[in-house]
Amino acid sequence: MNSSKWIWRIVSTVSVVATILLIIGFVYAVRDVNMPQAGTDTVFEKPSQPEAVVKDDLTDKQEIMVTAIGDSLAKGTGDNTGSGFVRRSIEGLSTATGKKVTLLNNLGINGLTTARLLPKLEEKGAQYALKQSDIILVSIGGNDLFKGSQLLSDNNGESKGTSTNEVQPDITPDQLLAALPEASRYLKSILEKVRQINPDAYIIYVGLYNPFGDIEELKIVGNDAVATWNHSAQTLINKYEKMTLVPTSDLFTHHLDQYLSSDHFHPNGEGYQQIADRIVQGIR
Repeated sequence: MNSSKWIWRIVSTVSVVATILLIIGFVYAVRDVNMPQAGTDTVFEKPSQPEAVVKDDLTDKQEIMVTAIGDSLAKGTGDNTGSGFVRRSIEGLSTATGKKVTLLNNLGINGLTTARLLPKLEEKGAQYALKQSDIILVSIGGNDLFKGSQLLSDNNGESKGTSTNEVQPDITPDQLLAALPEASRYLKSILEKVRQINPDAYIIYVGLYNPFGDIEELKIVGNDAVATWNHSAQTLINKYEKMTLVPTSDLFTHHLDQYLSSDHFHPNGEGYQQIADRIVQGIR
């Protein structure tokens, strides 16, 4: 009789212990599901995200349409061939993609500033070209910062033939820095307007360089003004998809004699080619 009681006690104890173990196991299982712990055999992979690559966006297009807007650099002033960075970029992009690349319109105007470009974006012809474009090239801001640059050329934008030593732009460091805030606001409005006109196009803004880096009184302040401008533009551009800034300052800093035309302000053919190469690299 006593042995039977002990057997039942043992069975009851084992049952209680088993029940407790099952409960503990269930609790751990639930915790592992809700809060998984990394172990030596656990591999976590970052979720893949689509890359905004222009070449992929244009894969299905038989023809890539391009429009350029802005100042004399967009127009190609200083290039003896007349190609500038616009036509050179189109040639390079065509080679890189194997597609037909067509220039819809080049709306570059000598001497254009940010304030004067903004209302031109309201013109029907400009809006039509921008709306039809897959890629929009923008060059503006140089005339805002370097207000004395017009002294280096006549009204037609032709070089007066001044040498580096003869260049004496009528501009002071204070004038350079004072132009930044207002011009930056206009640039913001320009890029926002272009994006509004064409929400899908890839917008490429060509950054500024200091053409007077070899003139002692304008070297440091000019470099600072250009760096401040480009940083402000980059900060703005970072807010948008399919919009990028192509840097040019480093291309010209130590090669002004090699990449500037005789007016000591605009690039020559080789300088424009350097910019075009950067643009193509950014697109493909």
